[in-house]
Amino acid sequence: MASRKRIYDAEFREGAVRIVTETGKPIPEVAEDLDIHPGTLHSWVSRARRNGSPSSDRPVAEPAAGSRLRESERAELERLRAEAREKDKRIRELEMERDVCKRFVALWVK
Repeated sequence: MASRKRIYDAEFREGAVRIVTETGKPIPEVAEDLDIHPGTLHSWVSRARRNGSPSSDRPVAEPAAGSRLRESERAELERLRAEAREKDKRIRELEMERDVCKRFVALWVK
């Protein structure tokens, strides 16, 4: 019996890692809840701890000692990150709506 390789998007991987890191639940328990292999989740968690993201294979660059952000820059960075998250969320919603419309048209044409 051959096993199928499942592909998980970056959002799913990041969410799974966040569940492990924020709740403190054991990896096997979270993996069972999400119906994924514990080894897969373990690799995502270790990659996220090492590189800052479960999707990235490259380490996050450490900031230089003299490049600390001022409070105004830190606030601006947080604002921009929040804005980017909102835009990404809206894009995903619009893509889902587009896909539903495509399916509706395909069914309506038949």
